[in-house]
Amino acid sequence: MMNDEALRCLLCKKPKCALQGCPVHTPVPECMLLYRQGKLDEAGAMLFRNNPLSAVTSLVCDWKQFCYGHCVLNVKQVPVRWYEIEQEISGEYLFKHQLQRRSTELEGKRIALVGAGPVGIAAAVWLYEAGADVTLIDANPRMGGVLRYGIPAFRLDKKYCDAFEAMFEKAGIAFKGSTEVGRDVTLAQLSASYDAVLVGAGAEKPATLHIPGEEKAVQALPFLKNPSAFELGRKVIVIGGGNVAMDACRTAVRQGAETWVYYRKTFENMPANPLEVEEAKADGVQFRVFQAPVEVKEGGVVFRDCENVQPEDGGRVVTRIIEGTDHFVACDTLLTAISEKPDFGLFQGTPAAMNEWGWPATSEGGQVEGMGNVWVAGDFILGPKTVVEAVASARTAVNEMMEKL
Repeated sequence: MMNDEALRCLLCKKPKCALQGCPVHTPVPECMLLYRQGKLDEAGAMLFRNNPLSAVTSLVCDWKQFCYGHCVLNVKQVPVRWYEIEQEISGEYLFKHQLQRRSTELEGKRIALVGAGPVGIAAAVWLYEAGADVTLIDANPRMGGVLRYGIPAFRLDKKYCDAFEAMFEKAGIAFKGSTEVGRDVTLAQLSASYDAVLVGAGAEKPATLHIPGEEKAVQALPFLKNPSAFELGRKVIVIGGGNVAMDACRTAVRQGAETWVYYRKTFENMPANPLEVEEAKADGVQFRVFQAPVEVKEGGVVFRDCENVQPEDGGRVVTRIIEGTDHFVACDTLLTAISEKPDFGLFQGTPAAMNEWGWPATSEGGQVEGMGNVWVAGDFILGPKTVVEAVASARTAVNEMMEKL
């Protein structure tokens, strides 16, 4: 049965949802038309070629920021819920699709992909289709990266990761799990052994609070990887306002804990998907804003109040900590989810050029200066971003890699 949302789409000739809103420029009008005509396989193939993770991004995207938020019908406050139709098309297509070689452009080329998350999965599809011999390498025992080990199952069913595993195994794409680059094999060794290497592992090094006692806190990413391994106690406080913080607090609630999110700014400043914030509230998570942690003690955290201040010159609003407002809040477990960054230790001992901020210096397509056959994508070039932005970054890197090879 057709989703009525498809009939509301105006099939714009210059669709803002695709051209301005979507990082991977999903061909929305073309797919919507095929959907209306009942050509779901053709629509699925079009979506998969453009974004192999379409079945995933249609579930976990920040639609308000991307397609939904750029629909021209926003003027009438009735944007089309394209993501529902995309999930219907892509979800069905993924589970029956088999990879095929589409060209011999990279035939005979051996390419290693470091990280089997969104970047690695998308790049593996495109490179395999172009004829390359592809090997995925990941520190985790199974494929998926953040899709399997970060995003909770209540947001993303692990069957999608399983589908890619089965698809890749059938196609002959090699997967080396439980293999940590930098420990089991070096980036320099991979560079010497393969025609090209794409580093697209996720940002997993947590940022620190730089406050006394923070070693007592639990980092959100290890918690999300295996929630059942942690005894949370009765009350949990999560520090942070991003998507990882939302996943952590919603997971803690499902573990039976009274859960609070403390954030130093206000809701409008939270980098998390607003829909995720609302769903966290619906799950029973409670929020306190304008709260900055200053010390972690046994049995709780000392917070200090904050406020937004408008500079006299009319510049950007800044958040200021208010001295003399310290107050202790008891909790059994403190989860920190303030930010993450990639492990640039991978580049130690290589001729890679690093910029002034300690990140690899690269071309526009992500080719690392000093290492002509190594590219970076996803979090290694963007920092911690969304799944669809990682896929877009992988596309850019793969395009340049194919040109160079």
